[in-house]
Amino acid sequence: MYKIAFIICLALSCSTQTLQAQVTGTWKTIDDETGKEKSYVELYEANGTLYGKVAKLLNAPADRKCDKCPDERKNQPILGMIILVNMKNKDGYFQGGNILDPEKGKWYGCKMWIKEGEPNTLVVRGYYGPIYRTQYWYRVN
Repeated sequence: MYKIAFIICLALSCSTQTLQAQVTGTWKTIDDETGKEKSYVELYEANGTLYGKVAKLLNAPADRKCDKCPDERKNQPILGMIILVNMKNKDGYFQGGNILDPEKGKWYGCKMWIKEGEPNTLVVRGYYGPIYRTQYWYRVN
């Protein structure tokens, strides 16, 4: 009985680590409203939690500031800004955290997952109450 429980725990641990490894790295974001390339976001893990920061701006000056951002991000450079926080792996999705839209200066609840059959496509869904927006991000490296 203990062997079975150990094997199940090991399998769940491996699947969590595998999913974490699948999403860490750099992703090209596509604006869901315009269809244009927007930025590169680097997803990284810290203490079992997933975060994301803007690594490159594609269609904006590198020194662009976030004039609509709330809190300490207001009027700070978007390049290097952490825009994805506190995402936890649960049931095959990263969820429970938040994502910032620097264009609108708003935080949204977030859920992310690798698109089935497309390991280089990340589905990123931002929620504001019952309303949501979905973007597809594409692996850069």
